[in-house]
Amino acid sequence: MIWPFGPYGTSIGLLLALTTPLYLLWTRKDPNHRLSLREIPLEIMNQRYYWHILLYAVMFGFKAFTDHHNEPLKEMVGGYTHFIHAIEGNFVHGVQSIIESEIIIQILSLHYLFAYLFIIWYPPVHHILSGDRDLADLSAMNYVFIYLLAVPFYLFFNVEVTSSYVPDVEALMYHDSWNIAFFTNNDPFDNGIPSLHIGLPISLLLIHRAHLKANGIEISTWRHRGLDRFIMANVAIYSFSILYLGIHWVSDIVPGLLLAVICSKTCIHIQPLLREFGIRGAIQTFIDPRHIKAIVFAIIFGMLAISVAINGPGTDSEHPDFRMEGDDVRLDTLEIHSLSTPTIVTVTNVGDVPVQILLVDRDFVEPLADRGFIDFESALPHGLSKTLEGDSEWSFEHLPENLLDVDVILMRSAQGSNEIAEVAILADYPDSDTLLVSGILLCLPSFGLMGLFVGHVRSERRPDHSG
Repeated sequence: MIWPFGPYGTSIGLLLALTTPLYLLWTRKDPNHRLSLREIPLEIMNQRYYWHILLYAVMFGFKAFTDHHNEPLKEMVGGYTHFIHAIEGNFVHGVQSIIESEIIIQILSLHYLFAYLFIIWYPPVHHILSGDRDLADLSAMNYVFIYLLAVPFYLFFNVEVTSSYVPDVEALMYHDSWNIAFFTNNDPFDNGIPSLHIGLPISLLLIHRAHLKANGIEISTWRHRGLDRFIMANVAIYSFSILYLGIHWVSDIVPGLLLAVICSKTCIHIQPLLREFGIRGAIQTFIDPRHIKAIVFAIIFGMLAISVAINGPGTDSEHPDFRMEGDDVRLDTLEIHSLSTPTIVTVTNVGDVPVQILLVDRDFVEPLADRGFIDFESALPHGLSKTLEGDSEWSFEHLPENLLDVDVILMRSAQGSNEIAEVAILADYPDSDTLLVSGILLCLPSFGLMGLFVGHVRSERRPDHSG
């Protein structure tokens, strides 16, 4: 794509450009609820919306810090893509075969990032500008809580994207010259479960329904129904695009839906406590006798699950991380964790079909990627290559020259064999032991929220014997 801005810059630009027109469109029937420009600063201070701004800034750093753990921990926990593939088989290949259209690929690729950012950023702004304090709170909390809930899955239950594992499924969005730099910088390609592209908007829709029910409002007369319909439409698009673009498995959707239920319920429970009592109110509900047992159990169960995952079934050396046949080209990114201590990388051919491996600077690959296809032959002169026969491996030390020196590993079946080739990549990062400790700590908020959900649901179902 000939365009001066990358996918993130383009998506943010669209978000900024569309915020005002969409806000005016969706509030056109209730202009009296709109805040004037002069009222906005006072509203932010009076309703303490500066906490929302701070929360989003913190989450930006929190997500980056969490992503920093992903690859180093993978050495200890492995992956479970083979398990998901055993359930689904090559179903996603059939979805991708439904239609071949350059225009559709471009639209869905842009939509994948733009709509997700839109659903994160726009709803709180919409409700702040509409004077709807509770929904402004809930929309912001929704993003924070659902990401916190997903952290243990992302760090300790790795599932590769379908375009890395299912033969003939192309990485239509990832392997493209316009997208490849952004996604290799920001996407580990093995955070399949859960799909937050489904979970995030579904949770927000559940929050909307609960709000309508609590306030006795019919959705047909609701002043935010335009936004609600927009979110519903995006869920429908995502249900197809995340499969079609070679990203998610169908199985990724189910955990996303489960987290949506947990997230929406906990947001609705905690929000009024935060408004009335502040942080102390939120803390009190976590130590409430009706909730504390479930929270402690969830933390213990979560820690046990992590202990099972470490050096557990996902680390079986017979299971590949990448599978390919014919002219499939797979890609893995080597992250930068140290400029002084090398990362020990081991690439293993765990199958019988010979594979060709290429270690190359991403800058050489970027212009050679086009809608799922990477020109392996043209990249060969720019990197270090090796052909691995069945059950053989290649180990090397990787030490980047600077923080912008991103190298990738390209893989393909040697001589375009129509048999399936299988490769496993193990990277021993120098800070992996330290990151294991902090990675476990990053999971505690998720376990706490899950326990609170269980405890709160149980307390709601108990009969009230007071009075």
